[in-house]
Amino acid sequence: MGLRKFNADIIFEGKELLDKNNVLITDEDGVIKDIVARSDAGNDVQTFDGLLSPGFINCHCHLELSHMKGLIPEQTGLIDFVFKVVTQRHFPDEEISDAIIKAEDEMLQNGIVAVGDICNNTSTLQRKKLKRLAYYNFIETSGWLETVAASRFDTSIKYYNEFIHQTKNTSIVPHAPYSVSDKLWSLMQPSFQYKTITIHNQETVFEDELFLQASGDFIRMYKLMNIENKEFKPSGKSSLQTYFSKLKSAQNIMLVHNTFTKEEDINYAQQTSKKNQQQLFWCLCPNANMYIENSLPPVDLFRQNNCNIVLGTDSLASNQSLSILDEMKTITKNFPSVGLKELLQWATIIGATALNMQNNLGSFEKGKKPCVVLIDNIINDNISATSTIKRII
Repeated sequence: MGLRKFNADIIFEGKELLDKNNVLITDEDGVIKDIVARSDAGNDVQTFDGLLSPGFINCHCHLELSHMKGLIPEQTGLIDFVFKVVTQRHFPDEEISDAIIKAEDEMLQNGIVAVGDICNNTSTLQRKKLKRLAYYNFIETSGWLETVAASRFDTSIKYYNEFIHQTKNTSIVPHAPYSVSDKLWSLMQPSFQYKTITIHNQETVFEDELFLQASGDFIRMYKLMNIENKEFKPSGKSSLQTYFSKLKSAQNIMLVHNTFTKEEDINYAQQTSKKNQQQLFWCLCPNANMYIENSLPPVDLFRQNNCNIVLGTDSLASNQSLSILDEMKTITKNFPSVGLKELLQWATIIGATALNMQNNLGSFEKGKKPCVVLIDNIINDNISATSTIKRII
């Protein structure tokens, strides 16, 4: 089998940035063979302007909501956004299927190779069987009322059993702290062992208000949805510190959005996960946060506390695109202290590790098949507003 040789201004190999005096070598199928000095690479080297990187990992997506693009106005706030998703997501199956196909194509074109995908049904299953992308399927489970816990969990088990035949990377996960009853938590917890478990975390300021003092805009949401809430008793602690111990049996934990997470919560989660010998990841979806709440997560706070950061796009219901590069542009614009190497690590090897795919994706290590993407218009040693991405192999 022949070899392919790639050279560029910069090669990001998963952890470090290498200069143009290096050549990436793969076989014809894209399996990494080596990175060698340009002087040792011989002939037939393809040379590119820009940066070569492993393919990107989209750690948080709702592919099943792709048909809702543009349906919900921007900056409604989370409560009204959630209500609109719940009440307006029902479309003809053919429209949903067509939108899923287009959305997956978009991710492929945007250099994404793996997706942590939220599943509330099996509408994405047929597409995933084609294995054009690697998926970690998160079977999302919710139910605020104790009376629906058993039926909701049974439904999730049914979906889990359908997806697990497609990939072992499948977990039953809680939707959010404000949508899972204590009984439903207890039913789910035994299934967390040896899995990556994800949860929407502190996406709005009202989430902490609910658990601290049973006040805030979630009370309005329960009324909108005709959900009886009189049994709820606030914990007097933040949302994260109320639920986090329920995740103690998980192998990996991925907290998503974290738009209003405070330093004391970061410290609590970091210390608790370390004590439980777990890997903890903080997934940032800045463009969705701007779309829904017109707010950004405290990126520098996570960096100062040595957090494992990964990136996601959320859904087309809350974003204009499914592009990790677009998320990186937003971070670069608003948090200029984040360097190119760090940003690329979030998008590749750390994301692959969060989804338990690090043995094959996320870096140019020998034997892996991570895809090779090219990013152009690197300006002042960072991604620019005009940067684009394309697959090389």
